[in-house]
Amino acid sequence: MKYTYLLINILTVFFPVILSFDKKVHFYKSWKFIWPGMAITGLFFLFWDVLFTVKGLWSFNPHYIIGINLSGLPLEEILFFITVPFACIFIYTCLNHYIKWQLDNRLTSIINSLIIMLSILGLIFYHDRLYTEVTFGLLLVLIPLLQYVFKVRWLNRFYLAYLVALIPFYIVNGILTSIPVVIYNNSENMGKRIGTIPVEDHFYLIILLLMNIGFFEYFKTKNQLS
Repeated sequence: MKYTYLLINILTVFFPVILSFDKKVHFYKSWKFIWPGMAITGLFFLFWDVLFTVKGLWSFNPHYIIGINLSGLPLEEILFFITVPFACIFIYTCLNHYIKWQLDNRLTSIINSLIIMLSILGLIFYHDRLYTEVTFGLLLVLIPLLQYVFKVRWLNRFYLAYLVALIPFYIVNGILTSIPVVIYNNSENMGKRIGTIPVEDHFYLIILLLMNIGFFEYFKTKNQLS
């Protein structure tokens, strides 16, 4: 069905938009802090996406997209960088409101160190796989930057949100990769999957959320200080 990918995007964002008007969280009041970071991150990822599509790292099944393309990307793929970050920031905000528990700072540092180590190993053993190389290379820059340079205080809450976000991630990405709507070139990734989802996608999600939540926190804090 040509509307498959579009329908997935709509369903991804449908409940977060509706529940944004919850009287306790009032997520709709935070929308203005989402858009700037989403625009910056979206442009970065769209450049990455266009480049990888041109180089054949992945492609899109024409049977499941409506056929509107911009710079070689299906409209649905562009919408993906709006719907998924919006839904994940919604999860992050709700967890911050309803769950006061957060990861211990030492545990957060351990997780950061593990990701850094995995990134180094990924770059060593899969340096000839472009998707793997770029994904782990970006993580190797982003994690130390946030922890040691900017010293952000929200990483211990970020990982909790990431764990919860994995639930819709497995549903959405599971559908996209099992039909498949998105077709991966395994010669450019590790060739290892969890179900039908490439291992790299899990780290790709970390980067996508770190950037979006990072900008969200920045613009929200800047507004509070002004």
